[in-house]
Amino acid sequence: MTWPCLRAAGAQACVLDISVSPNGRRTAAEGWHDGALRVRLAAPPVDGKANAALLAWLAEAIGCPRRDVSLLRGDTARRKQLRIERPEAELAAWLAKLGLPRPE
Repeated sequence: MTWPCLRAAGAQACVLDISVSPNGRRTAAEGWHDGALRVRLAAPPVDGKANAALLAWLAEAIGCPRRDVSLLRGDTARRKQLRIERPEAELAAWLAKLGLPRPE
């Protein structure tokens, strides 16, 4: 199963495209936006708090150490690219478990 927001970056890593919406009531995956996973963040977009919250949430949700998730692009943008030190198949399985409708 392929996901438009996910691509391999070697055998043991992948890149995930995320669209964030800060200042939400809670942090959670909400759906899709322009080929990226949309994530609502409870943190404000001030002094890197939203980025830190996103990386911590994703590491916990996937079940990997925080050091395995890093920001590649989008430090101050809503659209971000994250590198995750996990095989693409593991992340594809996690995306499927989210229960979100499959993007077109």
